[in-house]
This record gives sequence, C-alpha cells and structure tokens, in this order.
Amino acid sequence: MRVLFIGDVVGKPGRRALRQWLSQLKEEFSPDLVIANVENAAGGFGLTKDVYNELLSLGVDVMTSGNHIWDKKEFVKEMDSFTQVLRPANYPEGVPGRGWLLTHVGETPVAVINLQGRIFMECLDCPFRTADALLKVIGDGVKVRIVDFHAEATAEKSLLAFYLTGRVSAVLGTHTHVQTADERVLDNFTGFITDVGMTGALNSSIGMEFKDVLDRMIYHIPRKFKVAKGPVMLNGVVLDIDEESGKCLKIERLFLREEGQGNGNQDTLW
Repeated sequence: MRVLFIGDVVGKPGRRALRQWLSQLKEEFSPDLVIANVENAAGGFGLTKDVYNELLSLGVDVMTSGNHIWDKKEFVKEMDSFTQVLRPANYPEGVPGRGWLLTHVGETPVAVINLQGRIFMECLDCPFRTADALLKVIGDGVKVRIVDFHAEATAEKSLLAFYLTGRVSAVLGTHTHVQTADERVLDNFTGFITDVGMTGALNSSIGMEFKDVLDRMIYHIPRKFKVAKGPVMLNGVVLDIDEESGKCLKIERLFLREEGQGNGNQDTLW
C-alpha cells in the first residue's frame, strides 16, 4: 500500500498547489490513499464546507487538522456531518467531530488518527495515553495505522514516535509549516518525520504575508495575518506500507516548488 500525506494546506495558495500538482503526484506515485492536513485551508485559518468539498474534489481522501480547526465557527457547528475530516482526538470529551476514522484501501482497513501536542500549546488530554486508548479501540485486526501528530516541540514529536514504534505504521508531525529533513523508518518499522511541512505560498512567513508577521514581532501588537500570494510550494511524504503487517517499508520526502516571476521559467523540484 502507498500513502501520500500532504503537509498543512494554507489558504488559496495551498489549494492552488494541490490543483496544480496532486494529479501529477498521483500519476508519479500511484498512491492508494491521500491524506492532507487542512486546518489552515480556508483563508489561512480553519475550514469551511465549500473548502472541504473542494479538497474532496481535488482528490484528498482523508483530512486531518489541529488547533485551528475551530477558527470557522460555522464549520464547528456542523463538524459532525463531515465524515472525512478529523480534529485532534485528545480534545476534551464533548467537543464536535471525531479524532480518528477507519477507511479502506481495497479490502484492507486503515486507521487514521489525529493527535495534538501539549508543549507550547493548549493543555489537552495526554496524547500518549490517548493513543494507547485509541489503539485498544481500533484493535489488532487493523494493521495499517497512520498518526498525524500536530505539535510544536520537536522533542514531543519524536517521543511519541518512539513511544508508538511497532504499534503504528507512521507518526507524521505537522503544525510548524517547516519541513524537516529527518524522515526515516524507526526500529520496528514505524515511519517518522518531525514535520511534513506546508503547502502554500513559497515566499511567506509559514504561509502568511511577511509585513504583518514582522510588525507583530517588532511591536508586539496583535495583527491580523493575511495569506501570502505569489509562487506556491507543496510539501509531503510518500509511505510504502506492508498491508499484511502494517510495517512501514519506506518514507520519501517531497518538496515541489514553483519558481517566482522574473527568472524566465518555472521549475518543479522533488
């Protein structure tokens, strides 16, 4: 089985990158399942019904998220009706939505789990204990298990990966929007990368216009961030997973980049 996981999709530029490259990636890698983190897909903050349907039409099968999934109040109210989107499972009991789902690739069941870290973020339920509880619910009959760990601290991400190695197929970090170069298969065949990265505006501060972010950094006065424009990029990973055992056999990092105007050409880098 081959799984394509796409890093945090940010606003219209991120969706344009998907529209531009996802069909190419499908042709190149023939993934059986496409997962994307979409917590920033609508205007840079949150998700809407229209954007959810757009992402489905572009070929995304399962959508994970994080702390920004709550930013569009109208979506939160209807979250239970959107079957292909997840919010972190370790939010308190009673919040809308679901923290994991079971899908199928052919006859093979696949569990996709969404968790959120606690270091430098909101103090949610323990992601380690939540993972233990979910794996008991999912059961031994489901061998392929993909975890999106939406967290700030690299140490927390690596700790969860080592904690779950041998029990899940992959632990894929999201949230920081900066792709790390540490993709590897851990002992006991769990694929891991600290952060998959971002899909959005290339020349930006993690997807947002530089000026607004810079003003906030310098003056410490709240600013409304705007999604940046211009050339786009797509970050992701491709996982090869043994269907029988759930073991990750290979993880490959992807970085596609659209060059800016003025250099006379456009280039795509793998």
